[in-house]
Amino acid sequence: MANSPENLHDNRLDFRAPPPSPIATGRRSSVTNDDVLAEFLEHSLRVPDLILPDRVFPRQRSVDAPPKIDFQTLDSTETDSVARILESFSGTGCFQLVNHGIPCNLIRSVTTAAAGVFRISPEKKATVSRSQEKIYGFEEIHEEDESEMSSEEFVWGRDENLKLEMEGIWPLAYSNFSEKMEILLSDIEKVANKILLILKENSLKNSKFGNDMIPEQEVIGTICHLYKHYKTASSDRWAGSLRYDVIRMLIRGFDCSHSLCLHVCNESSEFHIYSKKGWISFCPDKDALLVTIGDQMQAWSGGQYKHVIGRPIFKGENHKDGISMAFLYSPPTISKSSNVIKREKTISLGHQAILAILLSLAYYFLVYIYKKF
Repeated sequence: MANSPENLHDNRLDFRAPPPSPIATGRRSSVTNDDVLAEFLEHSLRVPDLILPDRVFPRQRSVDAPPKIDFQTLDSTETDSVARILESFSGTGCFQLVNHGIPCNLIRSVTTAAAGVFRISPEKKATVSRSQEKIYGFEEIHEEDESEMSSEEFVWGRDENLKLEMEGIWPLAYSNFSEKMEILLSDIEKVANKILLILKENSLKNSKFGNDMIPEQEVIGTICHLYKHYKTASSDRWAGSLRYDVIRMLIRGFDCSHSLCLHVCNESSEFHIYSKKGWISFCPDKDALLVTIGDQMQAWSGGQYKHVIGRPIFKGENHKDGISMAFLYSPPTISKSSNVIKREKTISLGHQAILAILLSLAYYFLVYIYKKF
């Protein structure tokens, strides 16, 4: 049937035009612009070569060895041993303790047993590595840092979980090593406690800061950082490894807060002290314990004593791979108690007002009784 003019009109109204044809995008021009932009970013974002000034990386400065303090004379009033300790802690933050009464045979026995800890295979060490949640175990070594390292670290303490883990990877020898460490640790704590009592009696009682500057933390007792120091083949590599260790220690320091640190150096050639003031080194006495100040002592003394980080250095052809120990001492009776430093008792304004009211009432009551009788 033929379409009427009206139907043709309706069909024309429903007709929709096709989409427009695509327009050229100018691709060649876009590629040119991208090349120009890439060249501009390459030149403008280039990082310059930077050389750190000496004030950022501290220079090593050799100084005279700190004083040697005879441990057996600390109770004597006829010597100036206590005054020399206080002076050393206010200055370098370190002194040497001789005639301390810890048998040399015990120290040698412990270091010999400790050498076996570092002979455990890397795969087993990885199962007892340290973390943010676990302070004990082996310090993790990354592949990119291995060539720069001059020492290896293991942290020991009286921890049952550490004991179980170490007996799992070193079953026969760990018990013997741990027993020797317990004996040495007991002697170290006696020496450290004696030094701490001297500091309390002679200076901390006059501190006005109390424990306000000490953050609340869990007390973990004394722990020991054991280090195996590697003998480096060349002086250039030794210097590079030492600078690497300095940067790592300035960033990390010690993970655990402590009062004192007692270092067993085992005939190290040098002892280095790192602090905010700088980096100093000296030659320690052969059989001395090196005692350094911890962060807790700096806080308790109001900054009078300076917290420092100490590290023995083994270098030279005569030195083989050495073992050193750093005992971080923090007694629970000092760490937890807020009564170490007695503060002056004060009465608040509210209590004073209540006391005044009570005295006034008592006065009027006595006057009333006097007039009545």
